[in-house]
Amino acid sequence: MTLPITDDGRPGAEVPVLNIANVLTVLRIVLVPVFVVLFFVADAQDPWWRVGAFVVFVLAMATDYVDGYLARRLGLVTDFGKIADPIADKALIAAAMISLSLVHELFWWVTIVILVREVGITLWRLFGVDHVVAASKGGKLKTVTQTLGLGMLILPLPHWVWPVEWAVIGVALVLTVYTGIDYLVKARQAARAGH
Repeated sequence: MTLPITDDGRPGAEVPVLNIANVLTVLRIVLVPVFVVLFFVADAQDPWWRVGAFVVFVLAMATDYVDGYLARRLGLVTDFGKIADPIADKALIAAAMISLSLVHELFWWVTIVILVREVGITLWRLFGVDHVVAASKGGKLKTVTQTLGLGMLILPLPHWVWPVEWAVIGVALVLTVYTGIDYLVKARQAARAGH
């Protein structure tokens, strides 16, 4: 159980761990292996299975927005959700990137750079509680471009779309690195200020 804080600063009613926001987070984790299995059917060459993997990927990413919205809107923020939500997000992104790299449709160096940043910042947030800074608009745009770029690569799109796919992945890569550095700089400033 977690005690939420109400608008007037007083503790609210206890929030059960088993709530709709956390259920959606767990569902996202469960969908990760489902995505991987669908992606690799027929060695990732069957277009219909790729479409199926894409649908699962999109549904899983959609739960990220919905569970966060419900947690804030309905006051369902729990310690479990704070830990499980970022893990679920990174697990899905990692599964998509590693899967694409294994079939040589995404450069391994791109996967490594993005995952090092994502895992590093996630660990900072989980263990550097005293100096955590809020997610920026750039961070949200980073997530959108990552999702869009990976989604396009997962789909069996025609060759002429490839330049668009790589342009989106390029933007996602730049935003990923930039927002990671920006986060660490702000966290360091917060640490120095004693916040």
